[in-house]
Amino acid sequence: MTKPEISYCDIRDWLAGLAAAIELDQIRVDALPKERFPPQYDDGSWRLWRKEHLEFIARLLPTIDEIPPPTLKQIGRLAFKYESAVVNGILLGILADVASKDCAYEELTTAGLFLNELIRRVLLKGVPVAGDARDRITRWVPVTDPLGIAQDTECLYGVPSGCVN
Repeated sequence: MTKPEISYCDIRDWLAGLAAAIELDQIRVDALPKERFPPQYDDGSWRLWRKEHLEFIARLLPTIDEIPPPTLKQIGRLAFKYESAVVNGILLGILADVASKDCAYEELTTAGLFLNELIRRVLLKGVPVAGDARDRITRWVPVTDPLGIAQDTECLYGVPSGCVN
């Protein structure tokens, strides 16, 4: 049986991968023809949304080495035990709260605090499953449309063809 171990490097790679997926998502959206977007689509709002997420991630990255070992251990257990889709929904909720300033933005100033909030929310709502922690953490956020913007009712431009999650 695989152990639920996640390293500081795994967290750094995961957050850097999330940032890269957000940047790639903007590039993909920029390449879509204008007719793919509904009239209510507000390009400026969604660019700002991605930018705010990227700024938040950039703020977390330098604090990864300060994550308390018990938090890292709990994230490993969480990645090992909880369904990726559930964690993804909760993660997107936290990111949306932070980007929209709906939560105490100043309270999630480090990677450790951010991960503790993720742990807290998943433990409240999640249903445990089995799996490999390192593999499961990479599934918490899809590569294509990582913030779920393409599925938002204001957008509905869909995932570009040829993309995978």
